[in-house]
Order: sequence, then C-alpha cells, then structure tokens
Amino acid sequence: MRLKQLFSLLALLVSAQSFAVESIDNCAVGCPTGGSTNVSIVRHAYTLNNNSSTKFANWVAYHITKDTLASGKTRSWKTDPVLDPQDTLAPADYTGANAALQVDRGHQAPLASLANVSDWESLNYLSNITPQKSALNQGSWAALEDQERKLIARADVSSVYTVTGPLYEREIGKLPGTSKPHTIPSGYWKVIFINSSPEVNHYAAFIFDQDTPRDADFCQFRTTVNEVEKRSGLILWAGLPDAVQDKLKSKPGVLPELMGCQN
Repeated sequence: MRLKQLFSLLALLVSAQSFAVESIDNCAVGCPTGGSTNVSIVRHAYTLNNNSSTKFANWVAYHITKDTLASGKTRSWKTDPVLDPQDTLAPADYTGANAALQVDRGHQAPLASLANVSDWESLNYLSNITPQKSALNQGSWAALEDQERKLIARADVSSVYTVTGPLYEREIGKLPGTSKPHTIPSGYWKVIFINSSPEVNHYAAFIFDQDTPRDADFCQFRTTVNEVEKRSGLILWAGLPDAVQDKLKSKPGVLPELMGCQN
C-alpha cells in the first residue's frame, strides 16, 4: 500500500512539473517555427531553440513585466546543464575572443530586464549568449534593450514580448579558444510587441549587422517582420490567423515611435 502511495505521489510531482513548464509562455502569439529542429528549452527567464551545429540559439523569446526587472546580479558564465556539452559552448571556449575578434559575451535575453525571475541565473548560460562585437553589444543593441525597459515602465504597458536571434550571412571568424565546430553570427534580428498581441498593439522589428558602429542609432535598423523571416528562415507569430500575419508582417509597425524613433 505504501509503495502504491509513493508511486501516486511521484506521478503527481511529475504532473505538476510538466504543468509548470507548459504554463510558461514567453511568446504569447506562438514561438518561431522552422529552421533547426534541435532542442527547445522553456524557462521562466526565456524560451530558446538551440542549434547544435552553430552552437548558438536559433532564437530566444522572453517576456518582460514590471516584476522581472532587477539590477546588481552577477555574470557567472556556465554551460547550459540541459544541453549535451558538444551542442553548446563552455566558458573556456571564449578565451581570447575579445582580443582576437573584439567580441563580448552578448546576452540574447537581457540580464537586467529579467534578473528578478526565479531562474535568472540561466540568463548567464552560454545557450543564451553569442559572441557579439563589443561596439554593437555596448552600443545600439544595449540602447534597444534599454528602450524595452522604458516601455515596461509606462502605465499603459503591462508586458513586453521579444524574440531575437542570429543571422549567418557571411563568415565572421572563429573563436580562438575552442576546437569545437561553430559559426559566429554575422548579424542579429529582434522583434518586439507590447501587451497581449501585435494584432491590437504596437510592434517593431530590427536587423543589426555584427559590424554596426558603436555610436549608431538603433532606429536606423528598423525593418519588417517579413524581412526578418526572409533572412532568418523562421516563421514568427505563428499563433495568429494567416490573414492577420499577412497584414502585420509587411508593415514596419509603429512601436518605434514610443521608443524615441522619428519617422
């Protein structure tokens, strides 16, 4: 009888854990589809799709609220414990990268925007990191992340949903500290909408080249979701009706106006 009760308790625990993962929705209108069929990981901090060939995420989706922001958290880089070590990078693999390539360990889901979630330490897993040129990482990319935090501070904004990922359109080089096969991104894209859906709210799309100058204005990299899909090979907002997708994706969106961009 006790053994039967133990199995029942274990079944309940597994069920509860499964429900907890299923109840996390960092995309709201469907996570990206297409591209790699490699491992997807769902966490409170983000949802990502890992690519074992490039060693970086195909895409990372995250959800910022007024409760997720925090500062002062440490950057302790770690290999993602969920992934096979051969499918991702380790901290030592970045040895000498800054000197050789002028790259930082660039967060895809930003630490400052999500550091108050329960699994915030996973933001420093290298599955959420790419080698991003320092000028881009500390320049217009950081400015855009700051604008996401300014959006969530608005009284009329309850959620900021973002999905971001790499582009591989030319050879950039290799990390000098690793012999693992990998591909450094040549650029990045980011698609943002506020509140519950891009269908009824503001949205924006951006594409950045890896060699973007430090003083570049992020506003000049505005684009359409169609262009992001064309260049990334992914389908975004797949949970929306096709007619709605067609209408929204061909237009640049007006959210940049709330982010300080001029027409």
